[in-house]
Amino acid sequence: MSALPMAWWGGLLAGLAALGLLLVVTRAVALRRPSLEARVLPYVRDLGTTSRGRRTPVTTGSPLRDLFAPTLSSAGDAVERVLGGAPSVRRRLARAGLDRTVHEFRVEQVIWGIAGFALAAGWALLWSWSRPLNPVSAVAVCLVALVLGVLLRDHHLSTQVRRRERAIVAEFPTIAELLALAVAAGEGPVAALDRVVRRSGGALSDDLGAVLAAIRTGEPVSDAFDRLAATTGVPVVARFAHGVAVAVDRGTPLTDVLHAQAADVRESGRRELIEEASRKEVLMMVPVVFLVLPVTVLFAFWPGWIGLSLTAP
Repeated sequence: MSALPMAWWGGLLAGLAALGLLLVVTRAVALRRPSLEARVLPYVRDLGTTSRGRRTPVTTGSPLRDLFAPTLSSAGDAVERVLGGAPSVRRRLARAGLDRTVHEFRVEQVIWGIAGFALAAGWALLWSWSRPLNPVSAVAVCLVALVLGVLLRDHHLSTQVRRRERAIVAEFPTIAELLALAVAAGEGPVAALDRVVRRSGGALSDDLGAVLAAIRTGEPVSDAFDRLAATTGVPVVARFAHGVAVAVDRGTPLTDVLHAQAADVRESGRRELIEEASRKEVLMMVPVVFLVLPVTVLFAFWPGWIGLSLTAP
């Protein structure tokens, strides 16, 4: 091959490489430019960002990840069609305190599945370097890892819900006592709620803050607490919200109700702790039987054994 065609091929390849680099840089600059929504929405927050039933686009803040946002959105739709259960996911997201839509959660499941697939593919590649590997088995393992990653994100959501509900139960007696003290001091239910929310922090305080925001937008107090009782997954909070709604509607004393509910929660927690300790009584004996007792026996009999060995003829 002569030198002239080689120069032509080299120039063509260099031109294609420069064109590809130019396209990548142009797309990256376009993705980093603030969108129209980002520039306008801070000034119209009270109008709402999305309409009912409208799906928001998936944005991650990274140009490289935003480049794959349409693909992730399509994959999230596919996961939703396969798994279903959107009402359950929406309810668990609300109970976990996560500000995400069902579609965004499905995209997270896809990302977890891709991570599992990548880990399995890396393991198969490393395994193939040392010994031969059946390609069908490797593909099957990668697909299983993909499914497990998707399901693991759903299980993690349930774990987040349980963790947050335990935190709510732990915070409830203190919040109820503070509300009772504020009401007993002469403040109304809304003013007492505002005082407690401003001076506390936690999962229950966030839920009460949402109730307070709904009341300030014009929703009746009883309706706001009834909605909290209907959406929460903690029976204690549901009874508390229902009791506050009834007390506001009928004018019954609220202080006694709050004190009684706080005492009931403390007693319930003490009873659950005793039951948990009784269930784990055998496990608590494991270190005593298998660690402390053998060491004690060894210290008791080892000197005598050594003495008998020294005095034996």
